Amino acid sequence: MLKRAIIVDMATIHISAADAARDFASLLDRVRAGAEVVIEDGPKTVAVLRAPGREMFRPRSIEECVARLPEDSSATIDEEFARDVEEAVAAHRESLNPPAWD
Repeated sequence: MLKRAIIVDMATIHISAADAARDFASLLDRVRAGAEVVIEDGPKTVAVLRAPGREMFRPRSIEECVARLPEDSSATIDEEFARDVEEAVAAHRESLNPPAWD
């Protein structure tokens, strides 16, 4: 039943609250296997299930990165830096979690 409601993206499962309620035991099995489960009510996230101790990754904005720099840092974030970042991202578009059959 859950297969039609699940979108798997890098070990994150998105599922509606109604479908989660129908087969919660299956969701817990997936969490035990290492997945993160995001339970949604329409466009709103209402819960996130993940195994204890699993770090949650949250990307930092450029402003947050700059704020973390030491006061005496010589780092410069300009247009050239932006181009360098774009080139680095473009050079590594491959999946970080390749499928098991590869």
